[in-house]
Parts: sequence; structure tokens; C-alpha cells
Amino acid sequence: MVAIKRAVRIAVVSESSTRTENILSSIRASGGRVTSTKRALISILLNTTAHLSADDIATAVQKTDPRASASTIYRNLEELESLGFVVHAHLGRAAAVYHLAGPVHGHLLCSQCAATIEVPSDNFEPLVRAMRRDFGFDVNRHHLALSGVCADCQSR
Repeated sequence: MVAIKRAVRIAVVSESSTRTENILSSIRASGGRVTSTKRALISILLNTTAHLSADDIATAVQKTDPRASASTIYRNLEELESLGFVVHAHLGRAAAVYHLAGPVHGHLLCSQCAATIEVPSDNFEPLVRAMRRDFGFDVNRHHLALSGVCADCQSR
């Protein structure tokens, strides 16, 4: 059993390391510099499933790279977003949150327990089509967040 857990951990670390190197190679190819701060920032985003605010990311980066200033981290987030590696979303009235770019998805926000549930973009397709048809409005799916009450809170 230990060997299986170790093999899974090695595979996850290897995948994360490969993705980090792919992102860093793209930064270099676009003329950007690869710094310890960028490396730490990418690692944090790769190793979380949470949507983190810029302040959360800055705090986490500074734990591994204490010399990194918050303004540098914010600039790095902007650079990574402009290169298409990072996406931000506005979930409710809180600060914008960031995550690595991946499949487009929306968010369901529980107004009681503050849970955030990622929902594949396809689930919002009827709503997106109706907004376009009825209002001529093109929904940005990366920023789509609906608030309500999650199943757990409803069952309490």
C-alpha cells in the first residue's frame, strides 16, 4: 500500500513539475524573466484547488520567498494572466480570486456557508444563449458566479 501511495505522489509531483516548467518556458519564450517569486507563485497555484485572493497568494509566496514584495507578486499575477496561464474571477463582493487557467467554468456560491462550487461551463450554456438572444449580452463564463444555498445547508 505504501508503494502505491508513493507512486501516486511521485506521479502528481512529476505532473506538477512538468506543468511548472511548461509555464516557465512560455514565459521565457515571450521575453519574460523567470524569478524565484514567479516559480513560487506558479507552484502555489498548481498545488491548490482553492480560488485564492491576491493577498492569500502573496502570503503563501512570502512563506517560501520572504524577499518577495506584495507589489511584485501582484505584477506577476497580471503577467501570468496576460499570458493566459492565470484567470481571475469575482465571486460575490470579496476581492477577486485567482486560479490556473483550465477548462472554462462558472461558480456557485453558498450564501450560508461560503462554499464555492465549480460548475462546468456546459451547465450554463442555456443561460448564456438566453442572455445573448434576449438581451444581446455576451456572458464572460470565467466571471460567472451565482449565489444561493448549497445542498448541505438546505438539508440542515
